[in-house]
Amino acid sequence: METQKRTPWRRWIVLVLMIAGFILGGIFIPVQPEIVVAAEKLIEEPIAENFLGLGPLYLVNTLPTLAVTLVLLIVIAFAANRSLKKSQQTDLVPRGIGNVMEAILEMLYNLTEGSAGTKYAKMIFPWFATIMIYVLFANLLKLIPGFESIGVLHHAHGEGHAKELLFGNWYLFTHEKGEYILAPFFRGISVDLNFTVSLAIISVVMIQIVGFRAQGIGYLSKFFNTRRMFKVPFFGAMDFLVGLLELISEISKILSFAFRLFGNMFAGIVLVAIVAGLLGKISILPAMVMMFELFVGVIQAFVFGMLTMVFMAQATQGHGDEHAEGH
Repeated sequence: METQKRTPWRRWIVLVLMIAGFILGGIFIPVQPEIVVAAEKLIEEPIAENFLGLGPLYLVNTLPTLAVTLVLLIVIAFAANRSLKKSQQTDLVPRGIGNVMEAILEMLYNLTEGSAGTKYAKMIFPWFATIMIYVLFANLLKLIPGFESIGVLHHAHGEGHAKELLFGNWYLFTHEKGEYILAPFFRGISVDLNFTVSLAIISVVMIQIVGFRAQGIGYLSKFFNTRRMFKVPFFGAMDFLVGLLELISEISKILSFAFRLFGNMFAGIVLVAIVAGLLGKISILPAMVMMFELFVGVIQAFVFGMLTMVFMAQATQGHGDEHAEGH
């Protein structure tokens, strides 16, 4: 029986895209973007002179991204809820977005139940799932084409680029030196240290709350263990010092959470910008780097969520009593 030879149409699509990228790269020469750590201001004037007594509040390009992220997540949640309600009224078989979200949440709940046990899974799961899905969505949103390449022009304080009129008030950057820099309308919120630190504080605070809810006031014995201070002074002093180290370790989790997510996502921006700027017309390699950035975004969301869940599961266990009984 003769087998029909398949036409490798996917290869032709990739080839066509490479040729199109090469041609467009010759017409519109790629410009090395301005890489800064802090979020850029979209307007120079503050939108609030004294926000909550902390000083002026500026409209930076991570605030619109935060708003878009929240709106899109609410829309997805509404669509999933509507899909599941519709399936309940028909054949009880979820379809579309409802089926996808149900599968994701079921997988996350099984992970939580396997690590924390059935007793505490319902307490830990909402925080674990919320943090993981939100960070994943924030990481993937910034991979949309044009997300960090369309914005407003500001006068450069140092080296900048020239601009070329397209139409109306829209301009195109050129590779020639000039006096302008670009502040994108949207910037990934995972590369804003304010966001990662805030999320890390929420995560660490909720770890302590889960510990208190599971163990009560006895949870403090993890940090201030004085049970054997007078019975066995030497080992009691060692237990107390270990507790202080646990307290320092708990506080340092904020820095660990925040800088791990921020550092990896910011490194991805720098890598994509450098590769795209160096290669110029060759468009396939920057696309491959974007695939790597997609992989990093998924892994970092998984790591952040899993660490939060594991630390919450550990906080429910009475280490102080088990340690004392062991001695």
